[in-house]
Amino acid sequence: MINFQCDYAQGCHPQLLERLIAANMEPHPGYGLDDCCESARARIREACRQPHADVHFLTGGTQTNLIAIAACLKSHQGVMTADIGHIACHETGAIEATGHKVLPLPAEDGLLCARQIREACQAHYASPTREHTVQPGMVYLSLPTECGTLYTRDQLAAIYRCCRELGLMLYIDGARLGYGLTSPVNDLTLADVASLCDLFYIGGTKCGALLGEALVIVNDALKADFRYGIKQHGGMLAKGWLVGLAFDALFTQGLYFTICRQATEYALAIRNALEQKGIPLGYPSYTNQQFPILTAHQLAILQSKYVWEPWQTLPDGRQLVRFCTSWATTQQQVDSLVSDILRL
Repeated sequence: MINFQCDYAQGCHPQLLERLIAANMEPHPGYGLDDCCESARARIREACRQPHADVHFLTGGTQTNLIAIAACLKSHQGVMTADIGHIACHETGAIEATGHKVLPLPAEDGLLCARQIREACQAHYASPTREHTVQPGMVYLSLPTECGTLYTRDQLAAIYRCCRELGLMLYIDGARLGYGLTSPVNDLTLADVASLCDLFYIGGTKCGALLGEALVIVNDALKADFRYGIKQHGGMLAKGWLVGLAFDALFTQGLYFTICRQATEYALAIRNALEQKGIPLGYPSYTNQQFPILTAHQLAILQSKYVWEPWQTLPDGRQLVRFCTSWATTQQQVDSLVSDILRL
């Protein structure tokens, strides 16, 4: 079976594995206070053009989200997100478990806009019973979104201005950030992302690492004592050097972007085949996730050879599914799927 189910099914990119083998018997200080992490922090700061940013290495996306959000909000505040945002529907109430309500907003193709955020805040403060409800204190975005769509630079800048005006923190979940930044329709750079939010993370788990995410804190007000929160929420790794080593390798000679660009190119080849065949797509995704809408007949033909992620059953019985590429996807696998799609 050829796997297009997700972008974290295999171990890690061979260059990371080589670095791990070479460093395996070297002793390292604990808790991220080691040379591997320091080197990775320096590389990430340089790539983000944020020489004073704090960078923390955590194991996974849900852990990173709950630690970041808990650090930003007061006890009576919640976080606004798209209604299909990861924290709203795919993290088992992790944010609520820290005492902060998730405030979902309807979002076409997973994208929020500044107008929605402003209107939600205005509605809260106009209510005579506002003190009996959760106060919006933060905005959570995914880049790319859960359905592979992208914010433009103008859209992100407008949201950031809105957050500044309303006193909201802006946090960006970058689990698949590399796939978004290397998309041919993207107009954002990593430096742009870093300059248009208070904090964000660069995903490693879904972008070639064994595990791990790099949380980048730009807002100085959030930096003090942040490691206390990491420890309190179970995020401080004794072997933190393992994640630091991965990001040091990913940000050496542009490997992170090379990995993600190739996966995105493969996904767009699949998208092109689907469009040629006239198969509808659920979302305008130009990243490593593609969402075709397939008939039962088409599914029956493809499922003997390929693995994908079921996404949604439509009222007419067709299936919205996800094909996902990664660092481990090969040209031969893509060529096979493209050929089979064109023969449907």
